[in-house]
Amino acid sequence: MRLAAAVLAVGALVMPLTVGAAAAPAAAVRHAGFCDVFPWLCPKPADPEPTASPTPAPSEPGAATPAPGKPVIPGTKGAAPAPTPSPTPVVAEPDAGAPVFTDTPAQMGSKGLSFSGLKSIGIVTVPTKSGKDVRVLKISADAITITGFSLTVRPPDGPGLVTKADTMSLRGNVTVYIGSITAEGHDGKTLTLGLDTPPALDDIRPGLLRVTMGLVGTLADSISYTNTDQYIVE
Repeated sequence: MRLAAAVLAVGALVMPLTVGAAAAPAAAVRHAGFCDVFPWLCPKPADPEPTASPTPAPSEPGAATPAPGKPVIPGTKGAAPAPTPSPTPVVAEPDAGAPVFTDTPAQMGSKGLSFSGLKSIGIVTVPTKSGKDVRVLKISADAITITGFSLTVRPPDGPGLVTKADTMSLRGNVTVYIGSITAEGHDGKTLTLGLDTPPALDDIRPGLLRVTMGLVGTLADSISYTNTDQYIVE
């Protein structure tokens, strides 16, 4: 009878805890007062499963970060690209034989330009009307012939003058002063003669095609044209 009463008492205590409730998880919190009296009726909380430690991702061979303070050798993986050195300007000496030129260069175009007795290509400075010395590319030769010649001279305070000719020929002690040349060689390659990158004489010895240049001035023993045409442009 005492055992039956105890079972009934246990049922009375357990029923209110389970009616209308979902199944408790294995790791549910135990009710302290009930379990202290009837410890054999309370399930033991399951031990929590051990959490696996994350495995570090394998690093790519050779991609390790250098230790602080350790220099990185240029060219190795992870090193910053080496800076590109700036070109050193070519030293330009004054040309003692140059006359005083206008401040505004003329624009010359041609279908072709050929040299005879090409002597030198260099960078010099020449005086201008305003008193300033300007850097120019100086070309010296025995003769220069230009086909499909056109020249536009445009003063800053007036209309321009355009001169066209089938050919322009410079003969005897020819010197040409220019700002730059853009042309095409006979091999089809584009060639640019700049103030800091004069080419070797062999690069232009055969001549140039479709030449455009900023012409500062020319000197020669004789200058002649064929079939010329001139007109004013505003």
